[in-house]
Amino acid sequence: MRIISGQLSGRRPLIPKNLLARPTTDQAREGLFNILRNRLDFENSRVLDLFSGTGIIGFEFASLGCRDITCVERDRFHCAAIRKNFDLLDINTIRLIETDAFNFLKKEVHPFDLIFADPPYDHPLLITLPSMIIGKNRLLADGIFILEHGPDKSFTDFPGFTEVRKYGKVHFSFFMD
Repeated sequence: MRIISGQLSGRRPLIPKNLLARPTTDQAREGLFNILRNRLDFENSRVLDLFSGTGIIGFEFASLGCRDITCVERDRFHCAAIRKNFDLLDINTIRLIETDAFNFLKKEVHPFDLIFADPPYDHPLLITLPSMIIGKNRLLADGIFILEHGPDKSFTDFPGFTEVRKYGKVHFSFFMD
């Protein structure tokens, strides 16, 4: 796994062998960030990465110059690995919050330009994420919510849904408030 673009392009974060997360594939991340380059001013955007896992999505945003990134991950082992990579990659623009993403969203959260969520594909509450974000003042004007999920889920009938992009078994559903 490597960082796809930006000033850290090609760098490989340390990923422990026994990590329980399912990282977004390089191919899917490359496709996602190619889309986002045309839709987002990275340097002036506030980004939230829910279910951070390895932290790779946050690292990509930092590599592209985003200066306000919040990553939420509940697993202590994953958080420790993410923190080690902050030092390895010399990243100081990410705030890491060690808590459950659903509990984080239940609190009053300031709005973001982009919210990315990559929960476990079999998480029983995955289907509730769009309703926890869209229409809840979680996104700034023209903000984007991206939900990564497997091919067995469809969000086309949900409020705010705009499109789905597919990269093998990785699907990204896009929403706007």
